[in-house]
Amino acid sequence: MINVMPVDGVSPAPEAREPADLIIRNGRVFTGDRARPAVSALAVHDGRITAMGDDSDVAPFVGQRTRVVDALNRRIVPGLNDSHLHVIRGGLNYLLELRWDGVPSLRTGLWMLREQAARTPKGQWVRVVGGWTGEQFAERRLPTVSELNAAAPDTPVFVLHLYQSAILNHAAVKAVGFTKDSVAPPGGQIVRDHSGEPTGMLLAAPAAGLLYATLGKGPKLSDDEQIGSTRHFLHELNRLGLTSAIDAGGGFQNFPENYGAVTKLAEQGLLTMRIAYHLFPQTPGQELDDLRRWIGMVRPGDGDEWLRLNGAGENLAWSPADYENFTEPRPTRPGQADGELESAVRLLLDNGWGFRLHATYDETIRANLDVFDKVAADGGFPRGVPWFFDHAETVSEAGLERIARMGGALSIQNRMMFQGTAFSERYGAARTANTPPIRQMLDSGLTVAAGTDATRVSSYNPWLSLEWLVRGRSIGGQQLASPENRIDRATALRMYTAAGAELSGESDVKGILKEGYYADLAVLSEDFFLVPEEDISHIESLLTVVGGRIVYAAGEFEGLAAPLPGVEPSWSPVACFGGYHRTVAPTPPSGVRQAQALVEAVAESEEHRQWRIAQGFARDGTRPSEIFDACFVL
Repeated sequence: MINVMPVDGVSPAPEAREPADLIIRNGRVFTGDRARPAVSALAVHDGRITAMGDDSDVAPFVGQRTRVVDALNRRIVPGLNDSHLHVIRGGLNYLLELRWDGVPSLRTGLWMLREQAARTPKGQWVRVVGGWTGEQFAERRLPTVSELNAAAPDTPVFVLHLYQSAILNHAAVKAVGFTKDSVAPPGGQIVRDHSGEPTGMLLAAPAAGLLYATLGKGPKLSDDEQIGSTRHFLHELNRLGLTSAIDAGGGFQNFPENYGAVTKLAEQGLLTMRIAYHLFPQTPGQELDDLRRWIGMVRPGDGDEWLRLNGAGENLAWSPADYENFTEPRPTRPGQADGELESAVRLLLDNGWGFRLHATYDETIRANLDVFDKVAADGGFPRGVPWFFDHAETVSEAGLERIARMGGALSIQNRMMFQGTAFSERYGAARTANTPPIRQMLDSGLTVAAGTDATRVSSYNPWLSLEWLVRGRSIGGQQLASPENRIDRATALRMYTAAGAELSGESDVKGILKEGYYADLAVLSEDFFLVPEEDISHIESLLTVVGGRIVYAAGEFEGLAAPLPGVEPSWSPVACFGGYHRTVAPTPPSGVRQAQALVEAVAESEEHRQWRIAQGFARDGTRPSEIFDACFVL
């Protein structure tokens, strides 16, 4: 018997009819199943839960090769499901990116950048691509072009700040070919100095196309490296308890070529998350051609329980998109938007395709619903296909009623956690308090799933999002949501589990822990239901199980998961700094977290050394361990 430790009451059964592959016992299991909300043990066979209850309920399923894991009385929850995550695009680039997610100070971020620039070979870039904002830093600001130049004088550096701006050092400006004569696309701005030369600042005004296009000029990983990068990104998500995601497509994510890495991993049985993906037309004016081509290639539901097509979106046409840059005024809806959206929706309905649709503002949602009403008037809408709006920060009560009447649903994200201050400055604290109107959404009877919109506009850490749902504060600590618009922890967790399963049509097999359902779960570092609200974002998974397979193990469970291949390329930022930077550790740090704590300490030490040199208290910068103070020279 593969048994982690001897356990009374769960000895091998002499004639187990269907021995379990895995049994987890001695846990405080939140099942999410209202009919049976709590158990202490469960048994798994062939990737599904076969028994639940206490030790006596699972003991008959213990066979000679059953792995029994003692959860040590830790909280266990259904595997988390991000209903709006750019997981496929994120995976292709993860090993190229220096993540500032969770980094507590700009000085630490700049130290990481300097260190990474020194490790990066000629011809490659250092990229900080989303998941952070200046509010999270002790300094409460963004880096400057001068600071990037000082940190990396010769290596191109590209730093993306949400969908609002990008900061490039001089080497990056040169690498992408920006000059006096460069022209920004509509909706973008290249900031210039007094002589007309690009400074290195790029602005979304309000469209992020310029930011994306500039980032797209950087070197890419090889096909094999993209597969490895995706594996490491999924492992990072498993570390945080994620077992499923609904991929939202996104800019520069072409089908089928950019889906090759996840497809190959699925074919090899190496996916560690379940992915339901959407197809997103890439070229304005070519959307219908893309949709027709895809309709001829695949159909919603194609695939298996690990990788399957869920529909079209989050853009069906580019013209109705309203972005989400709250530092800029709400964009005006182009005149052709209604017609282009109608054509796309009719094509999808005629072919039985469901869809998701990006819509930040109530004005956009109302206009889109008017298009749907027009379609319904002469042919029916939605003809039984699933559809939902993404984001919906300022949706009105009337808009919610119309969405419910037309059979829609919602997927919301914690973008306000990163952009709420900008929203409040533009629209006022009173409006911010109910943005998005989460309680109204739930009270309307709609399915409301939760997610992040990572990896660029926010961090992929789901516990940040769960903390925001419960606490209603920005990443910088500003109170945004009113008490009436905050929700309890069980509701938030259901939005991150069962509701996401509904949006992908899988509510009969996942989202809760129940006999016959997928064995997708996370054993948590701290109890989600008991930790102070401000500590929710510091939770991690210590043991993540997907389909009965242990895909991540740490702490007391370290060694139970199969090891990953090494990081390639070896100079990848992830090889040195890891992914999400944990700032407060309820449990003693280990592994990458310990290395990250060391990085922070070294950054502070380096900053102090540079100060001593500048003040003349050190002879030079060549001997970092030298202790010298001019006051004590004889």
